[in-house]
Amino acid sequence: MPKESNSTPRQTDNSQTVEKIRDVCYHVEKDVKEMKAKFFKVSLQQFLPYGDEETYESIRMPKRATTQSAGYDFFATQDISLQPGQTVTVATGIRAVMPADWCLMIFPRSGLGFKYRLKLNNTVGIIDADYAQSENEGHIFVRMTNESDKTLFIAKGTAFAQGVFLHYLLTEDDDTTEKRNGGLGSTTK
Repeated sequence: MPKESNSTPRQTDNSQTVEKIRDVCYHVEKDVKEMKAKFFKVSLQQFLPYGDEETYESIRMPKRATTQSAGYDFFATQDISLQPGQTVTVATGIRAVMPADWCLMIFPRSGLGFKYRLKLNNTVGIIDADYAQSENEGHIFVRMTNESDKTLFIAKGTAFAQGVFLHYLLTEDDDTTEKRNGGLGSTTK
């Protein structure tokens, strides 16, 4: 039978460990809840090559459809008509600011993918956190192709893509030091 003096310190050690774990979990949960991303419009000057001032003023911020939606809907800035096999690049007028270890993943709206086989030309768009500070203000573009045999019409103001924020991890031996200094495609130069 063990002595009581030996079991008491062990119980104290366990309770201290449990308290430390609870404290760490509380602070991690609090930090995660405080991390936020935010959408902004790019400047009018950045948008003007892709649309006029009236179109710029009508840009809708991405928005979730329901409280349980993972994706933020992106809305067409103008009417889009896509013939079968046709590709279009949509200037959203939107930029996303997010914590450094997050990214925004862009997908076509599920219904459009299902009915029209609408595909993003890069499969999934990945918007890095530092893209918001690039030369083009982090302007998000969506390039997509209608792979169906039907004409697809997306009216101005209609949701056509969705963005999902993702918190990602780094490997312990990650030693990347490069900084982004350009816009779309600049990290492959």
